[in-house]
Amino acid sequence: MKRCLLSKAATVLGLAVLTAGLVSGCGGGGGSSQSSTPSGTQSYAVAGTLTNLAGGTSIVLQDNGGDDLTLTGNGSFTFAQKIHAGGTYAVTVLTQPTKQTCTVTNGSGSASANISNVAVNCVEHPEYAYVANLTGNTVSQYTMGAGGALTPMTPATVAAGTDSVSVTIDPTGKYAYVANFASNTVSQYTIGAGGALTPMTPATVAVGTGPESVTVDPTGRYAYVANYRSNTVSQYTIGAGGALTPMAPATVAAGTEPISLTVDPTGKYVYVANIYSNTVSQYTIGVGGALTPMTPATVAAGTGPRSVTVDPTGKYAYVADYFSNTVSQYTIGAGGALTPMTPATVAAGTGPVSVPVDPTGKYAYVANFGGNTVSQYTIGTGGTLMPMATATVAAENSPTSVSIDPTGKYAYVANSASNTVSQYTLGAGGALTPMAPATVATGSDPYSVVVTQP
Repeated sequence: MKRCLLSKAATVLGLAVLTAGLVSGCGGGGGSSQSSTPSGTQSYAVAGTLTNLAGGTSIVLQDNGGDDLTLTGNGSFTFAQKIHAGGTYAVTVLTQPTKQTCTVTNGSGSASANISNVAVNCVEHPEYAYVANLTGNTVSQYTMGAGGALTPMTPATVAAGTDSVSVTIDPTGKYAYVANFASNTVSQYTIGAGGALTPMTPATVAVGTGPESVTVDPTGRYAYVANYRSNTVSQYTIGAGGALTPMAPATVAAGTEPISLTVDPTGKYVYVANIYSNTVSQYTIGVGGALTPMTPATVAAGTGPRSVTVDPTGKYAYVADYFSNTVSQYTIGAGGALTPMTPATVAAGTGPVSVPVDPTGKYAYVANFGGNTVSQYTIGTGGTLMPMATATVAAENSPTSVSIDPTGKYAYVANSASNTVSQYTLGAGGALTPMAPATVATGSDPYSVVVTQP
């Protein structure tokens, strides 16, 4: 700050003049920011239109590196701060919406009138699908078109271990893992910019005997494998590059022949379907990812529980009971323990083996291995499953796995005896309609299908 000295001999008039000089010349006040408008200067609004933002998401825009504006729906928007005449504006995206990339056009310039033509348009990230081919010892890889139809990548498959039975993708969409039943390994891959899989170094990690199912927790820090022959669950931490490292201890006990496992959406609990003890094992996840059995350690399921899933709200769990042709349904308590609903089961088709829930939590689907169908249900307020008006839709031979894409628009079913994937659109009420074409080719004996949107 300048120091201005007034002469003791200054006259009253001189003092007034010098005092005015203090205000204008001694620098006591800072300069105006671009967003503030000097008195008497015309100011202009910065406005525009947002298009194609996905429902349930949000975007944060900025003007000139500030004046943050959060938008949760499409349509027109206006920044709070105006720009003075001759000032510049520069609209940018501070925070992108989930699974979308938004770009700004007409976003910068000099203000000589109200600005209303800033355009922000959002596009969805591409989606990819992967299929574990059991006897082909490969993973088929696909890109997804605008209408949901799958197109094989080049190359169409990548090598896996022996009897590749299950495939999963981490939450970031950067890494893929495949359980190889006869190799007693998990293959691990990075996912490239175009979706193609590349084996990591090392390409596999050891697991228990007869790994049947692999899953990753919602944080992307831990992975778990159900070992069918050794009646255990292997547990791993996931490193910065996606590689799996066994925890200490490397395994925890499960029931008899654990065949499927899932992590709830909060990342606090793990559930394992034990096909020959007719139970579901339930665990809490500790600070470092290690599993601890709950009390009780298991809950009863139907006969031959083949698959277990938890709905997106984390309130309900469902189990496909292969031998009893039912789906067991449970509520999830505050500590993660399962409690059977009333009724405890609902009818499915013949040989139900896979039971996912769509991302909205409104619909559930079951692949019926022996019936060559997919059962479809709406989910009631308390979580109970209710068959849709058309209770089943046709699949091809021996459907083993069904997966819903992250946008909730499409469904895919791996048909192990047809070497195909059936592909469907989801209607307004959740009912499945076959696409055209209705199927795409896979490798030999497709056993598991998963869809991701990085």
